[in-house]
Amino acid sequence: MKSSLYTRTGDDGTTSLVGGERAKKNSPRLEAYGTIDELSSFLGAIAADIRTDSELQGQIREIQNELFNVGAYLATQPASGTRPACAALTESKMQQLEGWIDALDEQTPKINSFVLPGGSELAAKCHLARTVCRRAERRILDLSEEEYVDPKVTAYINRLSDYLFIAARYINFMRGVNEVIWKQG
Repeated sequence: MKSSLYTRTGDDGTTSLVGGERAKKNSPRLEAYGTIDELSSFLGAIAADIRTDSELQGQIREIQNELFNVGAYLATQPASGTRPACAALTESKMQQLEGWIDALDEQTPKINSFVLPGGSELAAKCHLARTVCRRAERRILDLSEEEYVDPKVTAYINRLSDYLFIAARYINFMRGVNEVIWKQG
């Protein structure tokens, strides 16, 4: 017998967390991991774009895996009085992400202006993902005001927005597309 894709259990505006507990779909916890899922979807669109080089594509696929781990962590209600770690976010994962940022930055000309989102279409997709990443960070901070969230989660998401900014700049540079520079006044 084929299982149904719909269960009707969420029709009342709640959903199951990891472990089976029910939570409102608009709770800070759901907002946090739902925005992580949205971010991963934006990253999937970037990785699937035929203009994305294989190196960036590989990095993005690794990041999506990390985001799935983060989402699973955020979708788990911690036991009362505990401070659970997001075990998947190791120091080596943070160093890897920072290494990617440094490598892309080294290949990209320095600028002394604010960059507006845009340039090439692919870079614009990175900027869209960056803004969703910043929103995910805000939603995680909202949750952390109510319950414990491992600080490594916010640090990783903060660094990920930096990665997406330099990825957009790298893409524009590699495509020979000028950055869109903010003009004051």
